[in-house]
Amino acid sequence: MPVDVRLAERPLSRIETAFVARRNALEIIPPLAFRQPIVSGEMLLRWHMLADPGGLKRVLLDNVKNYPKSEIMRRMLRPAIGESLFNAEGAQWKWQRQAVAPVFTHRNVVALAPAMSATAERACKRLAGTGRVELVREMLTATFDVICDVALSGRDHFDGRTFAAAITRYFQTAGRASLLDFLGVPNWFPRPGEWLARSCVRTMHAMVAKAIEARRREGKARADDLLDRMLAAEDPETGRRMNEDDLVRNMQFFIVAGHETTALAISWALYLLANMPEAQERARAEAVVRLDGRVAGAEDLDAMPFIGQVLEEAMRLYPPVGLIARTALEHDELCGRPVGRGDLVFLPIWALHRHEMWWDAPKDFDPERFSPTNRARLDKYQYLPFGAGPRVCIGADFAMMQARIVLATLLQRFRFAPDKPAPYPIMTMTVRPEPGVFLSLKALH
Repeated sequence: MPVDVRLAERPLSRIETAFVARRNALEIIPPLAFRQPIVSGEMLLRWHMLADPGGLKRVLLDNVKNYPKSEIMRRMLRPAIGESLFNAEGAQWKWQRQAVAPVFTHRNVVALAPAMSATAERACKRLAGTGRVELVREMLTATFDVICDVALSGRDHFDGRTFAAAITRYFQTAGRASLLDFLGVPNWFPRPGEWLARSCVRTMHAMVAKAIEARRREGKARADDLLDRMLAAEDPETGRRMNEDDLVRNMQFFIVAGHETTALAISWALYLLANMPEAQERARAEAVVRLDGRVAGAEDLDAMPFIGQVLEEAMRLYPPVGLIARTALEHDELCGRPVGRGDLVFLPIWALHRHEMWWDAPKDFDPERFSPTNRARLDKYQYLPFGAGPRVCIGADFAMMQARIVLATLLQRFRFAPDKPAPYPIMTMTVRPEPGVFLSLKALH
């Protein structure tokens, strides 16, 4: 059975909750949240854990303006990405979204497939002859190359290892919930994590700023990539253009989010397949028949449906973000329960995806849940690896195409088996396996 998190066996005090949330946000989800549509409680303010498709549709779509992101989550991200697309609200979010959306249309994503295929080939060469591998580090290296191509048409100004180390350091400092949040300390009071994250934020921003400066010196758009789109973006209502800070922070967000999600999806999928040899052999056979030794491309994906199902099931069990928080601006009702102004509404994607009311054998790894017939039966708000509503992840198609290309290519070339230590899911900003996904592998070609 796939590894799960350790849930609290009794209600936690405010201080206990603070320490657990800093260590692993998934562990504050109460066991009842996996069996009931909504669970409520009080800790400084009233809170609700909502794991009901209908209720989630109301929060994320029907009454979305009433549920902006909570200040706690926004503050965890603000040092790195400021009021960029992911953190912004209202009109500021809308115009930034409109500016970058053309980069992620299906046609443009398909055009990026050759870069994804080249990344898959390079990953295979790095893994050949290793015998044992830590997948997360390898996949982060692979996906970093692609997102740099999409965002900046290359990585001339990036040291991948330095940038990755800075991201990890950020997740360990500013990217964790602060104890002060649980003690009711006002939002304006600085959090220690923000101070500890300063050096890694400077490192990341300096690399991004250098890339932007180099593009400006060229004097004209060269690639129609994400940076070109942002340089040309203009708010149709106010005529506002992105200033230097807007550019740096938006590019920072896309580079981090664009490769982190994909790398984690591939790593968790290979962990699951390594522990279920029958499913691994079925996926491999699908890749071998279609690819016949060559690297996968966008034109191959429809002919390898089971590999797509594996990835979707991996993201059900290990969603990129396992817990989201919103704050109610006005009174509302969710699942028949009153929600007051200022109440904190948690959207525990981890619990939704493992909920006893919505899934059969929810803790089991079963890619058949996402066969075409079964997929059609799912409620749209039952499975939310990329969110939903107007703020659904803009790069979801990009992430899934890259993950399928890399996974299919790897499965054709290698056979994977579990190794020690086993991973444990920990969420600070994303659901990462700690200390990593260690697998043994054998080259097949």
